[in-house]
Amino acid sequence: MAETMPGRTSSVPLHEHPLRRALAGEVHARPYEVMAPPVRASHLALAHGDRSDAAAERAHLEVLLAAHGVEPPGEGATHFSRDLGGLRLRYERHIEFTTYTFLRFDPFDHPFRDTALELVAADWLAGLPGQVIAALHLGVEDRAATPERTAALFDGNPLVGSRVGSGAAEIWTDFRLHADGFGRVLIRDTGLSPGQTGRLVQRLAEVETYRLMALLAFPAARRANAEVARIDGDIAAIIGALADPAIRQNDRDLLERLTGLAAEAERLDAATAFRLSAARAYYAIVKSRIADLREERIPGAQTVAEFMDRRLAPAMKTCETAGERQAMLAARISRTGDLLRTRVDIALEEKNAELLRSMNRRAKLQLRLQETVEGLSVVAISYYLLGLTHYAATGAKAAGLRVDSDLVGLAALPIVVGAVILGLRRLRKALGHGGEE
Repeated sequence: MAETMPGRTSSVPLHEHPLRRALAGEVHARPYEVMAPPVRASHLALAHGDRSDAAAERAHLEVLLAAHGVEPPGEGATHFSRDLGGLRLRYERHIEFTTYTFLRFDPFDHPFRDTALELVAADWLAGLPGQVIAALHLGVEDRAATPERTAALFDGNPLVGSRVGSGAAEIWTDFRLHADGFGRVLIRDTGLSPGQTGRLVQRLAEVETYRLMALLAFPAARRANAEVARIDGDIAAIIGALADPAIRQNDRDLLERLTGLAAEAERLDAATAFRLSAARAYYAIVKSRIADLREERIPGAQTVAEFMDRRLAPAMKTCETAGERQAMLAARISRTGDLLRTRVDIALEEKNAELLRSMNRRAKLQLRLQETVEGLSVVAISYYLLGLTHYAATGAKAAGLRVDSDLVGLAALPIVVGAVILGLRRLRKALGHGGEE
């Protein structure tokens, strides 16, 4: 059997799926940066509209890259990293937001002063397309520090901290916005490799970004819960009207009310479904990134996972409940509609039965009228036939025949009447068979 020599490309002709190359490369998309302390990072996440904003973002990026003499990425690129001379830019475009992470690697005394963002032109930052949803300064240092210095870096706010990466680093944050509008995260490196440092910075930036993107659904969920409660109350009133025999209400009015409520419920679901489903996805990413940290407790400090369980999880539970209540509302509207349709069908059947009884009464009256008319018809037809017979007898007598026209009329009377009755019955029978056919 022939063997493929090392370094040689297989020449077997294969019909390749058009998406195979893109899918194979997807696992390598958005790689982490490789870095070592000292590092100051400024992370921005901007929520954008539809895909038309991509052209505006690209044009704005090209302005920054051209100012630093850097070649822009290929057309349609959704992520890239570029060195801008003393500064590194990491860009990622997602479905609902775009992130810009700026990194500087010169020494510092204070991780949140002279930030990486200060090396970027202010007018360029002001023109960034979209709205800022997350803004974070991260500092990576390898120096030992006292608890007093760490607390001072966060203006004395209560801190959340833990050891991560099997004890290779400490992270500290307060999950607050400071005077500059940015959050702060301090990473104290006690044994991270450059790759681990890059991954840790990326995970912490993603925790902040996806946390806030998930919370976008919280106000919508609270409004949706209020709307669901109102619609639910109206449906309860309709069900009460259906269940109480003492309440006499037009079914058409009830159906119109129920149809209006169903339309409101569908409008509400259409307005919140995407946001609530997105919140579930973002929250799952937050939990995944926190699990990747492999936190270990620092005595006296709350871990990031504990903080999220206490602060973020209840909000996400509210969002989850809003989605469940909307689903239950749709099911309740459907069941109420079934009840109302059943009631309408029963009322319609009763009306149809009454209509059939009325039709039977009218048919009986028509039959009696028909029998009366038939009797009168026998008399009328017999009268005319006897008249014709009398005229014929009179004419025969005038022609010289010995015929008594009165006797002829008397003799013809039973014959004519019998023939008319028999003829009408046969005609009615023939018409009856024709109707059945």
